[in-house]
Amino acid sequence: MKSDKMKKPANAKRKYTTITIPSPLFEKISEVIKDTGFSSVSDYVTYVLRETIASIEQEKQGKTKANDALTKKLRALGYI
Repeated sequence: MKSDKMKKPANAKRKYTTITIPSPLFEKISEVIKDTGFSSVSDYVTYVLRETIASIEQEKQGKTKANDALTKKLRALGYI
């Protein structure tokens, strides 16, 4: 069974979309990424968005675990 998180083969076509950002922000990012491993503003923005999404998902997962633990305790005390 194939996992959705598995990497696609190198020859698979990538799909892209366009997102607009204010020009001053683009220029600022261009300056920030000089002398880094990022080859373009798009690469950097993609990296930042992936990191942000991963952080949000991790936070949500933590809240779910905390809610599950609370529910379990309340059930053990007979409140649920």
